[in-house]
Amino acid sequence: METIRIKYFTDKIEKLTYIDGKSDWIDLRAAESVDLKKGEFKLIPLGVAMELPEGYEAHIVPRSSTFKNFGIIQTNHQGVVDCSYCGDNDQWFMPVYAVRDTHIECNDRICQFRIMENQPKIQFEEVKVLEGADRGGFGSTGKQ
Repeated sequence: METIRIKYFTDKIEKLTYIDGKSDWIDLRAAESVDLKKGEFKLIPLGVAMELPEGYEAHIVPRSSTFKNFGIIQTNHQGVVDCSYCGDNDQWFMPVYAVRDTHIECNDRICQFRIMENQPKIQFEEVKVLEGADRGGFGSTGKQ
């Protein structure tokens, strides 16, 4: 089991918990109350910084209910925090765009993350023909 060192920037949010057996995604919370008008962009502070182990990164995505509850879209669609972003002031943020006027209360669960191993080192080999099954070039059906 890996140990992740974490710093909290506020005592107004619940501490992170890993619920074994339920999901391996961990909820992150807004570290301040935010009011957004339709069309506004904001970096919402998540109130945490972490020292990830060498060779690991965090993937941050919205919760399935985030758009329904708050009308916000994560502008980078998935945030990636690598292990070099580990300083005392390297607080995590969620960049969002509001599609309607909305209010997010401090401590609301707005996104989630998981820790992943970095992609292994790879190299590309250019070929004229690929030998796998040809599925038609578009999605799973090959139809547009």
